[in-house]
Amino acid sequence: MGSHETETGKTLPTPATSAGRAGLDAILARPGKAVIALDFDGTLAPIVPDPEQARAHPDAVPALAALAPKVAAVAVITGRPADVAVRHGGFAGVGGLEHLVVLGHYGAERWDAVSGEVSAPAPHPGVAAVREELPGLLDRVGAGPGAWIEDKSRAIAVHTRRAGDPQAAFEALREPLSDLAGRHGLIVEPGRMVLELRPPGMDKGMALLEYVRELGAESVLYAGDDLGDLPAYAAVDRLRADGTPGLLVCSGSDEVTELRNRADVVVDGPEAVVGLLAGLAAQLAG
Repeated sequence: MGSHETETGKTLPTPATSAGRAGLDAILARPGKAVIALDFDGTLAPIVPDPEQARAHPDAVPALAALAPKVAAVAVITGRPADVAVRHGGFAGVGGLEHLVVLGHYGAERWDAVSGEVSAPAPHPGVAAVREELPGLLDRVGAGPGAWIEDKSRAIAVHTRRAGDPQAAFEALREPLSDLAGRHGLIVEPGRMVLELRPPGMDKGMALLEYVRELGAESVLYAGDDLGDLPAYAAVDRLRADGTPGLLVCSGSDEVTELRNRADVVVDGPEAVVGLLAGLAAQLAG
C-alpha cells in the first residue's frame, strides 16, 4: 500500500483514497482533536473459537497507552458488555489510558477509565424472552451440537464456528432467528459465523457519531473487521460529508470483504492494527 510521509520524516501506510489521506493528515495535524475508535474482537483481539478466551493482542495496551495521551480520546466500541471488553482487553488501571472509554453493547454501556465505572440503562425486555426460547429453537432447527449460545446480557448471540459445517448451520439459523427476534422487538445482526439478536437502534455507527459529537472532535479514525462495523464506516462517511475528516481501517479478513472494499487502509489483522496504532503514537511523538 506504500507509506505516508509526514513532517517528522516517519511513515505510516498511505491511505488508498483521497478522503482517507485527508483523514490521516487531519489526525496528524491536530491530534488533540482526534478520536481513535476501535472494534475489539478481530481488531484488537484475534478471533478465537471461544469468545470467552479472546484477549487483546499483547502489544495492544502498550500501543494504546502511548497513543491515548496524544489524542482527544480512544474509544473501544464493541457488542460485548463493557466490563467484559475491559477485562479481556486488560484496560483497567493502566497508566496512559486515562483518555480511554469502552462503549459496550454498541454504546448502550459506557466504561470510563478515569472513574472505572460502567453506566447503562435498563435492558430491553425482548432479550429476556429470547433467552428463554432460544435453546428450544436450536433443538427444533437441528443446528447441531456445535452451535452454541453466548449470553451478552443486553443481547444474545448464536455462534456456529464450532459446528461441523459452520456456514450451513449459519444459513439454517438465519430465518428462524430473524422470526424469533422480530416477535420480541429485536433485530438480528450477522457477523463472522455468529448471529446476534439485539434491540434496534443499537449499533456502532450511532455510538461513534454520538461520541465524536460529544467531544467536538475534528477528525476520527475507525478500525474494524466485521459486518457489525459497517454502521461505523457509514458514520465516518457521514462525518466526512459534514466536514469532519476520517480514516477507515480494515483489520483484514478473508471472511468479510465488505469492509476491505470500503476501507482507506487494510492491514493484516490485530497484530498489524496494533502496529499501526504504535506507529501513529510514534509519529505524534516525533
